[in-house]
Amino acid sequence: MTATAATGAARDLAAELARDLVLSLDPVESFRAAVGEPDPWQADLLRSADRQILIASGRQIGKSTCVGGLAVDQLNRPSRTVLLLSPSLRQSSELFDKVRHHHRKAGGPPITAESAARIETANGSRCLSLPSSEATVRGFSAVDLIVIDEAARVPDSLYAACRPMLAVSGGRLVALSTPHGKRGWFAEAWHSSATWKKIRIPSSECPRISAEFLQAEREALPRWVYNSEYRAIFEDAIASVFRAEEIAAAFESSAVAPLWLPGEPVELSPDPEEPGALWSEDETAAAWRRLIKG
Repeated sequence: MTATAATGAARDLAAELARDLVLSLDPVESFRAAVGEPDPWQADLLRSADRQILIASGRQIGKSTCVGGLAVDQLNRPSRTVLLLSPSLRQSSELFDKVRHHHRKAGGPPITAESAARIETANGSRCLSLPSSEATVRGFSAVDLIVIDEAARVPDSLYAACRPMLAVSGGRLVALSTPHGKRGWFAEAWHSSATWKKIRIPSSECPRISAEFLQAEREALPRWVYNSEYRAIFEDAIASVFRAEEIAAAFESSAVAPLWLPGEPVELSPDPEEPGALWSEDETAAAWRRLIKG
């Protein structure tokens, strides 16, 4: 090799190393290399350092693609574990394919082992795709990133089983979903005061979705469906007899006086032979037992 050729090869190697360093340090650059220019909210999320993130969004805004970038950012680092969870194996596989495609396009560490639901990289990191079964996730520990896709449809038990996996690693939990009513852990977390970074992106803020399409959907769908699917609003389902606020208010007991105090005689039903007679607490309890038994 001539001196000129050696110098050129050294420059190419230096440029490649510099590119790899930039990709590993800035997930936005990795996203650009694999997907294209991110939307502003996607760039903010990719560079976020928050440990607990909730994303409530309209349909088709690129949330899974963006969160796939977070997973690839972990794979670019040594000895990391990423879990991708979804309500079904098909949905988990969709997200997993986006991670795999992003990783290959961005030129991350070489893949050393691969299956339909798992990849391992040369730096000792791995990414696994799992359906939303509590039994499938128990046993994992020291996880660095858990992604829960369509989180509003993932059971509460799975969410509870995931959280201990982050205790030692100090890892991140990112849950993304289109809202699915005011029920389940995702809605409760969204409306709680816990330390979550909350990102709400309606479909109208996605530059790839036209106003004409959204107007047609608004006219075609029931209001509560449109608000959930495209406006990322936590709506009560049309089948609900009572609104969530009314149900919550029914449990407000501070202004309701008790029917009787423990130890006091209770006029549950007067004795027919002694009008106005009061029953003792034991007699009241016995009467209730008879009523319950029928």
